[in-house]
Amino acid sequence: MPKLISALAVILALSGSVALAAPPPKPVTIVLVHGAFAESASWNRVAAQLKADGYHVIAAANPLRSVKDDAASVGRIAAAVQGPVVLVGHSYGGAVISEAGATPPNVKALVFVAAFAPDAGENALELTGRFPGGTLGQALAPPVMLPDGSKDLYIDQDRFGAQFAADVAPEEAALMAATQRPVRDAALTEASGPPAWRRLPSWFVYGTGDRNIPPAALGFMAKRADSKKTVVIDGASHVVMVSHPKTVAEVIEAAATAQP
Repeated sequence: MPKLISALAVILALSGSVALAAPPPKPVTIVLVHGAFAESASWNRVAAQLKADGYHVIAAANPLRSVKDDAASVGRIAAAVQGPVVLVGHSYGGAVISEAGATPPNVKALVFVAAFAPDAGENALELTGRFPGGTLGQALAPPVMLPDGSKDLYIDQDRFGAQFAADVAPEEAALMAATQRPVRDAALTEASGPPAWRRLPSWFVYGTGDRNIPPAALGFMAKRADSKKTVVIDGASHVVMVSHPKTVAEVIEAAATAQP
């Protein structure tokens, strides 16, 4: 009898371990790239959803210095990953993934989250000004001068919530304002190189309440890139990944699971 009980205990232990074993990770790695006036933690809610669904996630630290240099930094991260990668960019991060995705052969798709998707020769500032509705210029704080004569740009903390995160709780928006990363002004006027969206499938998600990039500009870029699917969230602010993480994660997973 003791042997029988012992055998049963082993079987139950093994069956329990099988039942509780984590599912194998998804074969696709998601690389999240923040934009100007944000930082890697702005992806926390999206990353949590993706990780819960079995994806390996990297929230890259975007230097926000130069499209070319920032793209090289993100490209190195993607190239170091074993297996396919989906690059996801928010705001200025879209310009970065547009260029970064052109090099590593393992990048399978791009996702633009309220993000720029410039063509060769275009820049973020010109694309914003081409369409009405952007109010970022009015919300900037006095710039910080850099040794080379360029400037670091910040959003005025008192205006950050209304400008950048109008659909985020005021307490959280205030913390985002305090931890915002500045963008070098030259990065916003730097001409982009040949875009990866011309050869890679792309997905777009943005809100109609975006005050940084006019929704008309976002719709134009999505259509031009022949977006596989464009999700427009009524009233959502520029930080749709913070205010609507589930929807954003679903768009990313659609890109990750799409067949060539």
